[in-house]
Amino acid sequence: MRNYPAPINDRRIRFALVGCGRIANNHFEALRQHHERAELAGVCDVDARALDRAVGTTGAAGYASLEQMLRECDADAFIVTTPSGLHPEQAIRIAQAGRHVITEKPMATRWEDGKRMVAAADAAGVRLFVVKQNRRNATLQLLKRAVEKKRFGRIYMVNLNVFWTRPPEYYRSAKWRGTWEFDGGAFMNQASHYVDLIDWIVGPVESLQAYTATLARDIEVEDTGVISLRWRNGALGSMNVTMLTYPHNLEGSITILGERGTVRIGGVAVNQVQQWEFAAPDPEDDLVGDASYQTTSVYGFGHPLYYDNVIRVLRGEAEPETDGREGLKSLEVLVAAYQSARDGKRVALPLEY
Repeated sequence: MRNYPAPINDRRIRFALVGCGRIANNHFEALRQHHERAELAGVCDVDARALDRAVGTTGAAGYASLEQMLRECDADAFIVTTPSGLHPEQAIRIAQAGRHVITEKPMATRWEDGKRMVAAADAAGVRLFVVKQNRRNATLQLLKRAVEKKRFGRIYMVNLNVFWTRPPEYYRSAKWRGTWEFDGGAFMNQASHYVDLIDWIVGPVESLQAYTATLARDIEVEDTGVISLRWRNGALGSMNVTMLTYPHNLEGSITILGERGTVRIGGVAVNQVQQWEFAAPDPEDDLVGDASYQTTSVYGFGHPLYYDNVIRVLRGEAEPETDGREGLKSLEVLVAAYQSARDGKRVALPLEY
C-alpha cells in the first residue's frame, strides 16, 4: 500500500494546467462543471498568445513556464496537455515537486519513459492519472459490462476502425505535429483511445503484427496503419486506422463477435450502438436506446466524468480508474505495434517480464 498525501475534503481541490492547446478547453469545461469541488488555480504555456487566451477564458493565474508555476502556484494536481513527447519529463518534474499528475494521452511515446513516469510518482508518493475519457462513454460502459458479465460467451473476433481525416493544414499548424519525438502517428495520437479499448474491453494481447504507411501527408510518422491481433483469450481481430478519409471523419467503431452475442458500437466516435444482440436477455438491454448520442467532437463528452473520478480519488472517496499502470497497458500495445511495423515481425506481449 502506497502512502499518498492526506485526502483533501475540507476545501476545493486546486488544479493547474500546462499546455493551453486545443484539448485544454475540454479540461477547462470539465473543471467548470465540478466547481463545487474543484478550481483551476493556474495555467501555463510558453506561447504568450495561447496563455493570454487561457487566462481570459478561465480567469486563472498565468505562468510562462512550468518551473514558475511549480514555484508559485499552490495547486494540488497539475494537468499535462502539452505535446505527447513532453509528457514524461514534465510529469516527472511535477511528481518530484510533490504534486499529483494528470497527463493527457498518450502518457508517453516511448516505453521506458512511461515506466519512468510511474516510478517517479511512486517514489514521490503522489498520484499519476492518465486521461482515458472515452472509457466513460455510455456506449462503451454498456459494452464493458457485457464483457464482464460474459454475455458474449467465448469471444471469437474483434474489429476496431478509426477512419478519420487530418488535412495537411492540421500537421502544418504546429512544428511538433507528425514528428516521432513529440507526437507519434495515427495510432499513437489520434487513435490512442481506441488502442486503449484493445486491452480494457477485450483483455491482454498475446501477440500482434502491424503495418504502417505514410501515404499522403508530409510527416515523419504514419497517417495509415493496420494491426492484426491475437488475445490471450484466443480471440482474433484487427485494428484499421487512417487519417486520410475523404472528405471528413467517417467512423470510430468497435465490433465484437462472440459465441452468444454480437455488438457493434459505431458512429464517428463510438457514440452509437448500431448492433446489440445476445442469446440471453439482461436488464441492461433496456439502456441501449438511451446510450447513443450525437457528437460533433471525436473527443466525446467523457472529460467531466473522468474528472469526477480524479476528484473523488483525491478526496479519499474512490480508487483511480486509469492510473499510470493502467496507462502503460495501451502504451505497451502501441510500442509493440511500432516495433512490429519497423521490423516486419510478429511481436509477443508482454514486452518484458
